[in-house]
Amino acid sequence: MPGQDSGAELSVDALRARIAAALGRGRRTLTPSARVPAAVLVLFVYRRGVPMLVFGKKTEDVPHHKGQFSFPGGVVQSTDGSVVAAALREAREEIGVEAAAVEVLGLFDDIPTTVTNFVITPVLGLARGEPSFHPDGREIERVIEIPLAHLLRPDAFRVEQWEREGVRRPVVFVRYGDDVVWGTTGRILRELLDALFPDVRRSQETG
Repeated sequence: MPGQDSGAELSVDALRARIAAALGRGRRTLTPSARVPAAVLVLFVYRRGVPMLVFGKKTEDVPHHKGQFSFPGGVVQSTDGSVVAAALREAREEIGVEAAAVEVLGLFDDIPTTVTNFVITPVLGLARGEPSFHPDGREIERVIEIPLAHLLRPDAFRVEQWEREGVRRPVVFVRYGDDVVWGTTGRILRELLDALFPDVRRSQETG
């Protein structure tokens, strides 16, 4: 895999190839057990040929993670049938993107949450064309798109060690302008980019 690809120059075919290579190594699966299964849509969209990732800012009315940025997603319902169906349903409800507008590329590693009691399956998707997003206003306040090139900067991420109930855990942050993506979403994002772009050197943990 070419190591010199930058996020800004990454073609659709090159993105698909990197995702296929990363997923081809296998994925971490977790049995929900006492945890609640959830799914999120990690959606790539190309704007004028530039790849971006899509995030929604939660409103203050949601029960968890008020005001934080996240990937569209939520709890897998019994009527969904699969984590893919759940992620696509939630994306339609939260940001107004229809399932037909998304090419599903595969499933990334399951992620357990620490404060809440979920096991999250990230569904990787590629937007067909250049869709408009429409936050529902109830769960999602607004949508941002962060260029992949920004996320691949060596200094894009900051990792702090936070202590909770006597246990220190890394908490991942990434800033884009005045917006900060952090927590579980930051962790999913960093693990995914590490898998897709192992040639990109990251800054060291702090705190």
